[in-house]
Parts: sequence; structure tokens; C-alpha cells
Amino acid sequence: MNEAQVRTLEQVRQVLAGTQALEFAGAQDDQGRYAWIESVLRRFDYRHLARAQRGPVLAYLQRLSGYSRAQVTRLVSRWAAGKRLAKQYRAPEHAFARRYTDADVALLAEVDRAMNTLSGPATACVLRRQRDVFGDARFERLGSISVGHLYNLRNSAPYRAQRVVLTKTRPTKAITIGVRKAPTPEGRPGFVRIDSVHQGDWDGTKGLYHINAVDCVTQWEVVASVQTISEVHLLPVIEHMLAQFPFEILGFHADNGSEYVNRRVAEMLEKLRAEFTRSRPRRSNDNGLAETKNGAVVRKVFGYAHIPQRHAKRFNTFCLEFLNPFLNFHPMPIRYRRGGPQEARPHQARVPAPRRDDAIGQTGQSTQGTNVSARRRDAARIASARPRAHRYTGRRRTQRGAQ
Repeated sequence: MNEAQVRTLEQVRQVLAGTQALEFAGAQDDQGRYAWIESVLRRFDYRHLARAQRGPVLAYLQRLSGYSRAQVTRLVSRWAAGKRLAKQYRAPEHAFARRYTDADVALLAEVDRAMNTLSGPATACVLRRQRDVFGDARFERLGSISVGHLYNLRNSAPYRAQRVVLTKTRPTKAITIGVRKAPTPEGRPGFVRIDSVHQGDWDGTKGLYHINAVDCVTQWEVVASVQTISEVHLLPVIEHMLAQFPFEILGFHADNGSEYVNRRVAEMLEKLRAEFTRSRPRRSNDNGLAETKNGAVVRKVFGYAHIPQRHAKRFNTFCLEFLNPFLNFHPMPIRYRRGGPQEARPHQARVPAPRRDDAIGQTGQSTQGTNVSARRRDAARIASARPRAHRYTGRRRTQRGAQ
């Protein structure tokens, strides 16, 4: 059945229930839909329908037009009031008048350009002083502007057209270089810890730097010297140090210094397919091995005195040809106490000292051949030979009374 043949409420209910087939080609634009809604309302004489009869008609319009129930209700109410169904894109007849004109916006842009864009409260105070103190008539309206409306004017298109503010580009998301965790070698060599040691200052002049790299498992250590820890001097030295390890580099751990945490070092480690880790906050033991070697090896060999940067090449040659082979191929000597190593002495079981009850037998003779009775008699003889102290009897002894 064609849609134009639907003229009774019973046919409308059948269409809504799906028991009646309907041929309908809806309009593609809103103006065509508005015209169809007006024809349906006139066909059913919507103004004279009862309240219970208007519900199926509204549902019918909603089903075939595609509008929401609220939109259909607004359109029907407008039609019932005798108004034409059409879109209204123009401004309302009694729109609010603009309080601040384009001249005010241009004046605000001029003030911001002269004052280098102060904060909102400070700018409002400047505008108020221009009106009240200096009596400038141009600031009659801007002198009473609120801080919130001032920011609205700054965000408006006329203001941005007259004053262009350039800001620095800020990354939307920080790119993290390296993973904050402790290395997990799990018994495999190739996880290197690295750290820098500064060789003192002299009247504000920086000394050279020592780079100390240690393997977690094998303790293989490589030391190098550089003039500065900038990218130009440090990156070639790190590549040469990693090449001196006799195994594949699987991990590279450093602290959070910028000399290691940068894109150039990350790209170099990516070529080696090595894991890049760095120390976690408040976890000083993450790079504890390298810190220990700094004091036990680097400071013990080079000390703490200032070494000028011009000697970095000579010190690096010393580390490459002498120090590194000595650390890795010549073990440190073991110092023993006087008498040689403890292992050379035959093991002797410790015999506990005899107790007093066991040392003295029933006959008074000691197990070591000493006569205890004789010792007691000697002790009694010595005690009797000592002068005895006079006992106080309450009477004062004089020399005459003693005679």
C-alpha cells in the first residue's frame, strides 16, 4: 500500500504493528520532511483529534521521518500554532547587544602588546587606572571588565587576528629512553654497568673523566679516560670500550646522567640489540657494582688530585695497554698474616682447659704434678706475715697506756 493511501487510524496502527506493508520513499532533506509532516497532519485533521488518537499519529510520524519523539513533538506544536515548519538559522529578533565592540578588542590587544600580556587581574587593574586615574575615554567600557570576560576577549577571533602569541612546542607525551629497573643477568655474562668518575677541579677548570664499565657476572672491567663527557668525546670511547669485552653485550645499565641517557647512546645500543636500563629513584644499589669499582680501582690507581683534560689521550692509552690487561688477566695478590697462609698449618683441635674439680684429685695432687696443699700452706704463711690492723675497742690508746 502506498503511504498516501493511509487515511485512517486503524491503518496507522497496522503499519506500526508491522501487519500492513507500506511503500514509502522519504525525502532526503529536512525541508522535504517538513512538507510531508504538514501533509500528514492535514490528512488526519490533527487539530480535532482526541488525546488518545494523537499518540499513534505521532508514533507514525516518528517512524517514517526518522526524527526523535521530542523533535516531532516540537514540529507538531509549531504547526498547530499556525507557524510554518522551516529551519531558523538567523539570529533571534531580540538578541543581546554586544557590550564590547571591535574597537574595545583592538584596544585590549594594544595594551597587551605594550605590557607584554600581563595576567588577567593585572590587566584589569591597568584598564581601570586608565579610565579612573588618567581619564582616558577610550577605556570607558574596558575599565569595568571582569577578569573572566577579559580572558574571553583574548580567546576571541578578532583578538587573535590582531595579536599573535607564539608559544613553544610542547610534546604531548614524553619519550622515555631506557627502562628504570635493575639488570637481571641470571648468570649470563654480557650485562655491563657503567659510571663516570671526575678527576677533580682546579680553580674552576674541569679535569678529565674516567669511564668505568664492569660486567655483572664475570667482573670483567674496562676503564677509559676522556677529555669531557660530551657526545663528541664520550660516544666513540663507549663504542671502543664495549668492543673490548670478550663476549656479546646483552645489557647496558647506567645512572640517570644525561651523558648516557640520550638518543645517540640509545641508537648505538639498539644496533647491538642490547637492553638499556637505568637506575630507579631511591634505589642506590641498582648501580652499586660500578660505584664500588670506582673507589676500589679507579680512585686507588689515579687518586683524587686534579688531572688536566689535555692528558686524557695519554691516560686512555695507559688504561688500554696496561691497566685493563692487569685488571682482567693478573689477579690481585692475596695478603696473609705473619706466618704464611692459614691453610699451610696443620689443623689442630683445640683442647679445653681442665676444670678445677677435675684438676684436683682425692689425694690433693694436681693432674699437672702440683701439690695443692703446699700452695695453700704457702698462702697461709704469707697472710700471717702481714701486719694486722688494730681493732677499734672504743678506748683511745696512748703511748703511755701502751707501755
